[in-house]
Amino acid sequence: MIRVTAVATGKVQGVGYRQYVSDCAHQLGLHGSVQNMHDGSVQMIAEGSPAALEDFIRRAWAREEPVIHVEDLQVAQSGATGEFRGFWVKW
Repeated sequence: MIRVTAVATGKVQGVGYRQYVSDCAHQLGLHGSVQNMHDGSVQMIAEGSPAALEDFIRRAWAREEPVIHVEDLQVAQSGATGEFRGFWVKW
């Protein structure tokens, strides 16, 4: 298991992006969280298999979503900590 921490910028707040990310994570069996940041970006932390995380990052671009517009997605990889059970949206 590995961890990715990603920060999405663009039109990602107020358009259902956190729920979209959460749905993707659940479909892929990932553990972690997603939250809005004060600077208008959205941060996501996900842990799982390398293949599932690769798919997650591909989906996080939300290219098929008409109201979400991810301009940039910065991704960092590290070792999984196992601190998460399930995937949840932080409010």
